[in-house]
Amino acid sequence: NGARVVARAWSDPKYKVWLLRDATAAIADMGYQGRQGEHMNVVENTPQGHNLVVCTLCSCYPRPVLGIPPAWYKRRDYRSRAVREPRAILREFGTDIPEKKQVRVHDSNADLRYLVLPQRPDGTEGWDQERLARLVTRDSMIGVTAARTP
Repeated sequence: NGARVVARAWSDPKYKVWLLRDATAAIADMGYQGRQGEHMNVVENTPQGHNLVVCTLCSCYPRPVLGIPPAWYKRRDYRSRAVREPRAILREFGTDIPEKKQVRVHDSNADLRYLVLPQRPDGTEGWDQERLARLVTRDSMIGVTAARTP
């Protein structure tokens, strides 16, 4: 479901503005709502900044959008290290963020869950939403990886 949300944001500038302003409503407009997705915030990866999502207390996760959380998301070592050493965690997932690029860590909780809007890969201009959605992974919407490249 989240891949469709991201693909729509990549291809519809008005939807993207709405999604970044009121994620809960914009996501619900696509029919993805419910328990553990009642209050959403979308953060956008840009050339200047990369976002990473973690739940430091347990495993708060937006299931209506991302489905079942991966086992590593619930692990104590991910939860603690993502806050203390986010660049190291990202490297372990194969994502090397340049030092000049800011890394922001967002702590999901029972009241607010996060979704990362990955950067749209170069070379995808003119693609329809279905094709774009195939580039989006669960891990890219948590922020540990980038979207797939075409």
